[in-house]
Amino acid sequence: MQTLLLNSDDVHDNCQMPELISAIEDAFAAYETGDAQMPPKSYIDLPQYNGDFRSMPAYLDAGEWDAAGIKWVNVHPDNGEKFDLPTVMGTMIYSDPENAFPLALMDGTELTMLRTGAAAAVATDHLAVEDATSMGIIGAGVQSYTQLRAISEVRDIEEVVVSDLSEERVARFIDTFEGEFDVRAGSIAEAAGCDVLSTVTPVEDPIVPREAVGDHTHINAMGADAEGKHELADEVLLDAKLVIDDFEQTTHSGEINVPYNAGVLADDDIYGQIGQIVVGDKAGRTDDDGITVFDSTGLAIQDVAAAHVVYEHADDNDNGYPFDLLGLAE
Repeated sequence: MQTLLLNSDDVHDNCQMPELISAIEDAFAAYETGDAQMPPKSYIDLPQYNGDFRSMPAYLDAGEWDAAGIKWVNVHPDNGEKFDLPTVMGTMIYSDPENAFPLALMDGTELTMLRTGAAAAVATDHLAVEDATSMGIIGAGVQSYTQLRAISEVRDIEEVVVSDLSEERVARFIDTFEGEFDVRAGSIAEAAGCDVLSTVTPVEDPIVPREAVGDHTHINAMGADAEGKHELADEVLLDAKLVIDDFEQTTHSGEINVPYNAGVLADDDIYGQIGQIVVGDKAGRTDDDGITVFDSTGLAIQDVAAAHVVYEHADDNDNGYPFDLLGLAE
């Protein structure tokens, strides 16, 4: 047996968004029903390098398939300026649960972008108004692209308003989607007034005020992935139907971590986990709902589900580079 090495292009080419969204929904369901194992995300803090490492292992049994793996990922904000490297880089080890053989080593950075978009799409499908046609995006970095790609699979998005401090990033985003959507630059308030809003920034001081948010806007709060990060004003969270991906992770490092640990937000203010909605234990959007918020920290089960999709297609398509990692070839 050989291990398949898959670079970012291989990951992208073998991970079609509709199938990925379905796999991520399956992962949320498996986690909710107890058919998944996901130890807490562990952090190695490296203040001397202004960075950190995170390890994210998981196993899930989705019924027709099961999968296991671990993602090793970093966040080093100075990488671009100092080393001409990405701020975030990830490596995914995808293993056979039955015998532990490492089936693939794959780029975890592209995998993360894809599965993060797919997670937002799952939440949007359950929590946004059915006739949503406008989408706001705050933060025009690499994650913003898959937010639009994924969410447009579950809602008929026509108008897109993108807001970012960098005019260059906004221009690049608009150029990418020109001809596919009616995309324009706008303020945070304009973006927040859309039917669907995705926030993908690393800020620690909230930038989305309550008065800017539309009466029935669904918000995917995707940017907060570490302690202290906080994109939405507390009043937005308190007024919304608030759905999280995982209690331990969101209270530690999700959008709610700051107000929750300050006592502004309590357990009763959290409507439930996305898995509860996926399996039908709790209702998604109802006619009585106004603002809805999905607080996404990114779960290891999402990475494993995405890696499963990538590996199965790459193996069928003879993509990637097989090599004898364990020295078992005769």
